[in-house]
Formats: sequence, C-alpha cells, structure tokens
Amino acid sequence: MESGGNVSHRIARISAHLNPPIHSQEGTSVLMRENCRAKGGLPGFKVAILGAAGGIGQPLAMLMKMNPLVSVLHLYDVVNTPGVTSDISHMDTGAVVRGFLGKEQLEEALTGMDLVIIPAGVPRKPGMTRDDLFNINAGIVKTLCEGISKCCPKAIVNVISNPVNSTVPIAAEVFKKAGIYDPRRLLGVTMLDVVRANTFVAEVLGLDPREVNVPVVGGHAGVTILPLLSQVKPPCSFTAEETEYLTSRIQNGGTEVVEAKAGAGSATLSMAYAAVKFADACLRGLRGDAGVVECAFVSSQVTELPFFATRVRLGRKGVEEIFPLGPLNEYERSELVMCFNYFINFIIMHELPSISFIALSISSLRITLDYIQLPSSLLISLY
Repeated sequence: MESGGNVSHRIARISAHLNPPIHSQEGTSVLMRENCRAKGGLPGFKVAILGAAGGIGQPLAMLMKMNPLVSVLHLYDVVNTPGVTSDISHMDTGAVVRGFLGKEQLEEALTGMDLVIIPAGVPRKPGMTRDDLFNINAGIVKTLCEGISKCCPKAIVNVISNPVNSTVPIAAEVFKKAGIYDPRRLLGVTMLDVVRANTFVAEVLGLDPREVNVPVVGGHAGVTILPLLSQVKPPCSFTAEETEYLTSRIQNGGTEVVEAKAGAGSATLSMAYAAVKFADACLRGLRGDAGVVECAFVSSQVTELPFFATRVRLGRKGVEEIFPLGPLNEYERSELVMCFNYFINFIIMHELPSISFIALSISSLRITLDYIQLPSSLLISLY
C-alpha cells in the first residue's frame, strides 16, 4: 500500500498543476508551476486555443485534449476560461491543460506554442452573413495576432474566425508589420467545407463519408466555396441536378445550421470537429509525417488572388507545397468566375488593408481565367 506521505505529495503535485501559486513557498511540498508537467515533460506539441470558452472553443478544446500529439494545451479567452479549464482538465488524457483569462494573460498563454488555433469572435446569427462579422472579428484577430507576433512567431497559426476570407489577410498584415510573416505558417481553416462536402456527397452516393474525399477550393463564404465534384475520390459522376444540389448545399451549409438553430447559435460542433481534424493534420506535418494533404485558405499563386483555398501538403514548416486546381469541368469554371467576382467586390467594399489584391485588374483576371480555359462567354460577368 502506498504511504500516506506519498499520496499527499501526489495530491499536492496535481493541485499545484491545476492551481499554481503566484509566489514561491519554501519548505512546502507544493510544486511550483515551472516544475509541473505543464512545462512540457511529455513528448508532443504545445497548442493554444484563443477563444476557448466560446461555442466552437469548448468542444474544440475537449477534442484537442484527446489528441495524443498534444502535450500541453493552453486555453485562452476573455471570459469563463477558469471553468472550461477545470472541466476539461479532469479528462484522463495525456495533455496538460492550463487556462488564461483576459488580455493581460494573452502573452503568457502564447509563449512557446507550436500551434495556435483561433476560433475567437462573435458567431453568426439568423440573417447574418460572414461578411457582417467583418468589423468585429477583424479587430479581435488583429489583437490576437499581435500577441502571436511577440510570443510565438514561429508557431503554425490556424484561423477559424469568420470571415476567413478577410481575417487571414488581416493576420498576414499584422505579421508583416511585426516583421515575422511566413506565409507557410498562416492557414485559414476551410476544413468544414470539405467535411460537409464529404458528408453530402456520401449521402447521394450511398457511401461511408470516411471513404469520400472532395477537394473544396476558393474561400470560405457563399459562392467562394467551390467543391470540385469532378475530382471526387472514389471517382464518380453526377447528373446536372445532383451537381447543382450538392454545390448549393455545400456553399450554404453554414446558413442551414444557423437557421435550424433558430437564433441559438451557428455551426459550432461540426466546426470544432473540422478544426480538430485540420489541427491534427498540422501536427502530423510538424511531426514529419509524409503525404499530409488537406485543403486550406493560404497565400497562393494558383490564381491571381493572393489568398486562395486549394489542396496543400503540410510539413514541419507548415505549408510545404500548394497544388494547382487541376482539370475543371465547364460548371466548375463558371462557378470560379462567381468566386472571383465575390472576392473583388468584397475587397472593394471593405477596403482591406494594403494587401496586393486591392490592385487587381480585370486584365490580370483574364489571364488567369484564360489559363484555366474558361469559355469566353463567361468573361462578361467580370465587367
């Protein structure tokens, strides 16, 4: 039987980890925070979730706590972090959980992190588009990225906060201003579009969604979401009606959930699942696994737009290879035109900060569209 002294010491060690004292206390068996396993004693990666107490953040934190590649999990938010941290820390998995509350603890939450996931921001409500979130969430992302620039400039950053089409370029500008911008390490999470596409296509085909892989390119809002149904694996074909139905449902999947929840929230659970799936891919890339390929919204030269979602290969430095769009059918090429139109209009409407694509010209887009062999009859929609 274990002695009473050993039991007391072990309890004190756990208590010190969950509620570390602010000042040192000599002559006590209570361990200080710096001596606890939260320093990173177990092999694995250090991950921070910014916005961990929100609708996406809480299930995301729970699922990341279950990931065996995570050794340290930092949970940050401006409210309710202590409760979420206490709750999740009771799970009997290897990751050590620590909570951080308020702007004054942001830097401590970020120091030494390998991967930072940002779901922070206000959620969509009925009648709102992702664009409506721009003014609020853009400021939140800016503040968080300033902290990343200072405390973990080499971390891989996964941006979930909507509208991803805008928050990712804003994050890039913050990193550029700080002199630490590495486009390979900044990724907009569009995995939910892929998850939905896999699910909806599997329903039509009568397959297990885990056996389906649909590349989704473009962006993460409405018509910018372009599922490439001609490139589905396993190879298959769809009728025109099925193609229209699937494309529309994938593009409007978020709205479908917002309306179904009737004011009670947006797509939080499926988003958390998708975010964890993508974060796991990033961690496997950091570990050095070969052939880790997912879709993400990244700095890209695949089109004339400097940020675009395509398939990317993940590695130790983040994005190590960006794949081209591949062959598109006529329907997908027409959808791509609408995708470009949306991006241009959004850029002009919101006057996004000094990112190169403000100066995009119709002629440069013509070059891109000609390259992917768009029918000339579709180019008129660009005027």
